[in-house]
Amino acid sequence: MAFFCGIIGVFTTGNAGLQVAGRLEQIQPFRVMELLARANELAAAGHDVVHLEVGEPDFETPSPVIEAARRALDQGETKYTDARGNPALREAIADHYQKRLDVTIAPERVFVTAGASGGLLLLTALLTNPGDNILMADPGYPCNRHFLSSFDAEGLLVPVEAEDNYQLTPAHLESFWNERTRGALVASPANPTGAVLSQAESLALADAIRDRQGIFLVDEIYQGLVYEQQAAESVLKVADDAFVVNSFSKYFGMTGWRLGWVVVPEAVTRDLEKLAQNLFICPSAIAQAAAMAAFSNDALQIMEAQRTEFAARRDFLVPALRALGFSIPRIPAGAFYVYAGLPAGHEDSESFCRDLLEEEFVAITPGTDFGFHHAAHRVRISYARDMNQLEQAVARLKLFLERRGAS
Repeated sequence: MAFFCGIIGVFTTGNAGLQVAGRLEQIQPFRVMELLARANELAAAGHDVVHLEVGEPDFETPSPVIEAARRALDQGETKYTDARGNPALREAIADHYQKRLDVTIAPERVFVTAGASGGLLLLTALLTNPGDNILMADPGYPCNRHFLSSFDAEGLLVPVEAEDNYQLTPAHLESFWNERTRGALVASPANPTGAVLSQAESLALADAIRDRQGIFLVDEIYQGLVYEQQAAESVLKVADDAFVVNSFSKYFGMTGWRLGWVVVPEAVTRDLEKLAQNLFICPSAIAQAAAMAAFSNDALQIMEAQRTEFAARRDFLVPALRALGFSIPRIPAGAFYVYAGLPAGHEDSESFCRDLLEEEFVAITPGTDFGFHHAAHRVRISYARDMNQLEQAVARLKLFLERRGAS
């Protein structure tokens, strides 16, 4: 069964008779942020909370990036930039694709955005009309479908299984594509599953979408954080007409700087520029100046060392969770999450996460944040924390389950 997340009605009534748009009814709260708020309350009360709920690297922003920001401040680089982003940064991103990903793109196709979220918002406004739908995997990152709702379009969630590599396939397109489908959105590496599309899988999807005259959107914000191969890949190597969203947040460690980028076909650059001018004016000048240093050899060495550490954390956490009874049919190939089925005897991921936080002060995210398919029986556990924190979390999980007779 597929699920639509769109609009119902025109207005809904809020407090004191205040009317807000009806689309708000279809935008669910982001449970991980509510968990984070409660975890922070418990920490403020003196409890030792292990945070495995939020997708934020525990490493600091690499020092060359911070130093570049300081220099930019000293030099007064605090004015508006081009709405498309600083030309030098757009060239640096294009150069990064050439050197690290073996993909040639013109800098004119690169738009620097206010985070990957800002990039996807721009692409949603650019590509969808009211009533359109975009196919996307369930489970998947929830905000993607909520962006569509904001423009009166819909996210058509397609249930995917471990046997599908938790990704859309041409067979899914055959089954779920309808007269209102505009295209498909995939993520590689994916949140919450860590699934990575191979080049062959990306090419097959691109061909199937092109056959339907659709658009292919690819979320690559965890690009670089891959562990089963030496180099990250981009869909642009096999599908130059894809729309790609990327970010300085995850691999580059710049979450709070709110900077990302999109790569688009040349034919839409003028229209996208108009949207960027009107919706955002421009990305942060200081963040852009800082990001110039993210591609330096010194910064890349730091980030590659961090990638190695993430791989070690994953290789500890997956077998430890399996030993406690969690079901993990596929080892995550990228990002920094484990998407796991609850141990036998536990059927409600939301109550499981709530009780675990309140009793053992370990914060993880219920599967219901990421869709509907088996979501009540799944949890996402982040390994974006150091090994000591992961070991503590596993020990506390063991105690929690033993008290309930599940291990």
